[in-house]
Amino acid sequence: MKNLFVGNMSFQTTADDLRALFEPFGQLARVHVATDRETGRARGFGFVEMPNDAEAAKAIAALDGKDVGGRNLKVNEARPKSESGGSGPRGPRGGSGGDRGGKDDNRGNTGGPRGSTGSGGRKERFSNEDYREVARQPREPRW
Repeated sequence: MKNLFVGNMSFQTTADDLRALFEPFGQLARVHVATDRETGRARGFGFVEMPNDAEAAKAIAALDGKDVGGRNLKVNEARPKSESGGSGPRGPRGGSGGDRGGKDDNRGNTGGPRGSTGSGGRKERFSNEDYREVARQPREPRW
């Protein structure tokens, strides 16, 4: 079973369009076009699962770089989620976590060791897991 990443798609591309594009190369297990959660619009990429590895290789060779809807598709084998990083705009934040020069960062943390928190003076980071089902409130403009 190969999971193929299809990128640089037109934003009007649907799952049916993607299925029609890949069906000539063999059997398809699943076709998914990524959509924006808030607007419901396509995000310009998707995934196609093909049970036969040889058919998937043929599809990659034939469709990578092909002009579809005025855009050159990028087709390759999808990387597992753990390889893709997870440190993008919604992932964990980077940073050295070291000394902050003793300045207060508005969370009561002065950068140095404090008490017995067990994590070098760092407080537990805020988690969005408890708020996934809650609708976002509109932000006030910054004037």
